[in-house]
Amino acid sequence: MTMTNDKLELKLITADDLSLVLELDQACFGGLWTLDGYKRELDSPNSVLLGLFTSLSPASVKLLAMGCFWSILEEAHITILAVHPEYQGQGLGQAILYFLLKNAYELGLERATLEVRVSNKAAISLYQKFGFKTAGQRKRYYTDNDEDALILWLGNIQYPEFQDYLEKLRLKISDRLSQFD
Repeated sequence: MTMTNDKLELKLITADDLSLVLELDQACFGGLWTLDGYKRELDSPNSVLLGLFTSLSPASVKLLAMGCFWSILEEAHITILAVHPEYQGQGLGQAILYFLLKNAYELGLERATLEVRVSNKAAISLYQKFGFKTAGQRKRYYTDNDEDALILWLGNIQYPEFQDYLEKLRLKISDRLSQFD
């Protein structure tokens, strides 16, 4: 499950990674989920929590990005996609989203959905690049500022055409990540 260079490692997050997960959550969301919330994700058989790590030195590892989805019936409900603010714009969000969708495919899921702040233009653009379409809007969804959320939806994950598209994206992402330092 790797598409990374020698500086990056994508893996399932474990209990040993939770302090790094909380640091990234704080940097990206100001503390959206608690330690117990992330522990529940790790314990849930219906949750996939991935992280993209880098080793700054043999003794120091940093979590650069993470993503999570819940497997609900035939659907991957993406609950988190975060890239550390210092590393945004380098293709890490694309890599995490690619691997979330690849996992969903491997689990036999047929579609993906998520909510995103209407003001988060960078995230919306990323999701649209992967084929997500707007399915609706949730009024005052975000409790910190009553901002609306767009509901984005992606179908046909199991179709060969989507897998061909994902493979093309994988090649682009892999090329971009090979330049990461």
